[in-house]
Formats: sequence, C-alpha cells, structure tokens
Amino acid sequence: MRMATLRALECLVALVDTGSVTKAAAALHLSQPALSHQIAALERELGTPVVERLSRGVRVTAAGLAAAAEARTALGAAERAVRAGRDVAAGRAGRLRLACAETMTAWLLVPVLRRWRSTRPGVRLDLMEFTSSDKGVEALMAGEADLVVGPEPTATTACVEHLGDEEMVVVSCGEHRFAGRPAVRVDELAGEPFVHYTPDNGNAAWIDRFVSRCQVPLSPVLRTRSPRTAAQLAGAGMGVSIVPVSALAARPDGVVRRFEPRVHRGVVAITAAPSDALVALFLSDLRRRGLPVVDTAA
Repeated sequence: MRMATLRALECLVALVDTGSVTKAAAALHLSQPALSHQIAALERELGTPVVERLSRGVRVTAAGLAAAAEARTALGAAERAVRAGRDVAAGRAGRLRLACAETMTAWLLVPVLRRWRSTRPGVRLDLMEFTSSDKGVEALMAGEADLVVGPEPTATTACVEHLGDEEMVVVSCGEHRFAGRPAVRVDELAGEPFVHYTPDNGNAAWIDRFVSRCQVPLSPVLRTRSPRTAAQLAGAGMGVSIVPVSALAARPDGVVRRFEPRVHRGVVAITAAPSDALVALFLSDLRRRGLPVVDTAA
C-alpha cells in the first residue's frame, strides 16, 4: 500500500484552511497545477474525492476533512522530527555515550564534560570507565558507546584519531634511591620489587611490551587493576611502578620520576561513526583543549 506524501497532506490542510486553490497554492509557494496534482494523487490513493470544485471555489468533502484532521497530526510529528534532528546536529539535544580508560576521566574529560553540562544542557551524557581501551572498543562495536578515549587499543577496525601523547613515569617511595635522581633509566628497574597490573588492565600488556623491547626483566611483587592504586602502593614503599601521568590527578605519597630518555604512549579517540554530530562536536572540544600538561616534579 502506498502512503500519502507529506506534501499532499500539506496541500489538503492548506485547502481546508483557506477554502481556495489559489490561496492554498500561494501559502505553500506552489503553482496551482502543482497543488492540483498533489490533491489528485491523494484522491487516487484514497479512492474518493477530497474536494468538490464549485463555481466559487472548492468545498472539502467529509473524507477530505477526516483525512485533514489526521494530516495535521502527521505534519506536526514531521515538524518535530526535523526539529529534533536539527537540535542534535547543533548539539542542543540528544545522547552521547562515552567510554574511557579510568584515568582519563579526571585528567582529560572532566573540563569538557563540565563545559557541555553548562552550554549543552539538553544533551544527555553517559560515561563508562574501563581498565583497558580494548574493553572500551568492545563496548563501541557492540553499539553500547559512541566514543572511546584512552590509550591505543590492541587492534580495531573503527576510526582512530590521535589526540596526543601521554608520558609514562616511575613512582617510588621517598626513601627509595630513585628519590635522589632527576630521572630513571629503564634498566634500573631490573631486580626492583615491582607493582604490576592484572592482565585485564591495558597497562599490563603495554609495560610488558616496553620492558621486553628494552630487555629488562621485572620482579612483580603484587598486581592491581588500577594505576592510581599502583601509584599509591609504590609511594607507600611496596615497590616501584610505572604509571601514566593521567593517574596522578591525586598526587601519591612518594616521588614521581621521569624516564631518561622520556617515555610516552599515544592517547586516541575511537569511534565507529566520526560524522555523528555529537561525536564530532565532542571531538572538536577535545582537540581544542589538548592533553593536560602534568608537572612530575616532586
């Protein structure tokens, strides 16, 4: 079954409101033949006349009046649909589901989220935190998230945009020999009791690849799922640890030392639909802000 076009319904409503083909055509910025064509198509679909042509204008039939009443509802819904789409495109409404590595929330996202809450109150923001970018990518590909922010994932077919580089640093207690050094070489970690990460945390694989390339064996004494906890444990003297600077929003006890030479890892934004209006706007704000500068001095 064919459905009446919105234009044909709009023509019918205009005829009811004006009582004249001439006035209805003018109101819709149509020629009279074009309006008559729309009405004729509607009559063919309904199988009955919707207007009667009189010597002094037209009269809408009972069938036309009944159809016009429902047409007003349809036209109102269509107008609301267009308005809703425009509001989302302009960042005034909609829903944006964010997934991020847990250390990225306070370090990178909070200022942008605060600004959106203030300037885009009609947009609903949902935030999921993960211990691994791979877990965030899984949520993205499952349709549970719109944008993932964190370290580079192991692999993905989604669109990946590099936002910047995050420094990786060493944390130890204040009494450790590293406290007297301006920086630490990676080979100096050999033989040190090491606070490592559980396998479900993306830092575990990154650190293992890093020390393997440098041919430095680690001596893990315990493992944690959280970089913040790793920093606190290292600062308390449980061993030394490698943490991203994004985990230092709450400064741990102990000391933080850079590597010599410095070591960084990429921070990326991952999306399956980069042209999505809200995703594009949020990404624009992330680019404009850039990665925070962290002072690692003790």
